[in-house]
Amino acid sequence: MSDHPIFNDEHRAIRKTIHEFVIKELAPHAEEWEEAEGFPNEVFKRLGELGFLGLHYPEKYGGQGGDYLCGVILAEELQHCRSGGVTMGIGVQTDMVCPLLHKVGSEDIKQRYLVPALRGELIGCLCITEPDAGSDVASIRTTAQPDGAHYIINGAKTFITNGVRADFAVVVARAPGSTSYKGITLFIVDKGTPGFIVSRKLNKVGMRSSDTAELIFQDCRVPAKNILGQEGQGFYHIMWELQPERLYGAVSSVAGAQIALDEAVKYVKERTQFGRPISKFQAIRHRLAQLATEIEAARQLTYYVAGKINAGEFPGKEISMAKFFATRVAHRVADEALQFHGGYGYMMDYPIQRFWRDSRLARIGGGTDEIMLEIISRQMDL
Repeated sequence: MSDHPIFNDEHRAIRKTIHEFVIKELAPHAEEWEEAEGFPNEVFKRLGELGFLGLHYPEKYGGQGGDYLCGVILAEELQHCRSGGVTMGIGVQTDMVCPLLHKVGSEDIKQRYLVPALRGELIGCLCITEPDAGSDVASIRTTAQPDGAHYIINGAKTFITNGVRADFAVVVARAPGSTSYKGITLFIVDKGTPGFIVSRKLNKVGMRSSDTAELIFQDCRVPAKNILGQEGQGFYHIMWELQPERLYGAVSSVAGAQIALDEAVKYVKERTQFGRPISKFQAIRHRLAQLATEIEAARQLTYYVAGKINAGEFPGKEISMAKFFATRVAHRVADEALQFHGGYGYMMDYPIQRFWRDSRLARIGGGTDEIMLEIISRQMDL
């Protein structure tokens, strides 16, 4: 919603540029990339060439020097490519991997990884989740054993977006024998490092145009200079990283919900039953009006939180609220929009089925609904 007061004329110009690019260069390939179960790496390079990957990163690292809201605009406009997998794959780069590289990376790491990542020349992935540890980051089992000027990493990670294509992985590991959140460190592991294995590409219900992998690390030898952030402080680094990831999910969910609603409105105006468009039936009109209201409420909440972050605040409770509310609204809208399409909505010929499938993951990734509610309730002193 480009006329919202948190956006200025520069933001609106950026939105227009990104929107035109997405409609022209990404949207026409939505079905093709869905069937191929992946979009090409060249998309990252093209985004890098245009400066879209580094909108809110410093110019000294190849960014555009914009504010946080520029990234919000990118998350929204990418949804117009009509492929949640593309939006998610790019979001991992811009709002999961690169924020960590920029905030806690050494100058050497920034030059070796952040600069080429913002150019789209290196693609990264973030390896937190394990078969027995997801939102409970403190329970990860992957270990990093010191060995002179190196560390030996052993363990397994799963549900890793960009895991198949990644040129490097940010891996969360712990010191052998450490417990709870203590002793956790982040490591950058390059593709091709002996012992870094992509064991399989996972077969997902939705987000099929993005690659999601199961990764294994077997005696993977990583130089100490590839520690990301402070040794033993990885838990805190990840807790920080999850915040922009969650708001990215909220913002993109609202944008996706609006597109799904627009699809539904278009369809009910064209679909005729009992001699008139189904949009003329009060029950349909009122359900659409309710969904529009819920989307607007989610949009205002996400913009409120984004505005706070842009002002230098870090509202953890409100970020969790936005993620919880926006992702639930998005899936409800997609489900209702599919219902309005009737039997056609369940057919692969209509794009609404993809919104429905893609939207479901947002309530799981980056922290489930239940984790968001736990965070909110704790900050309410409950």
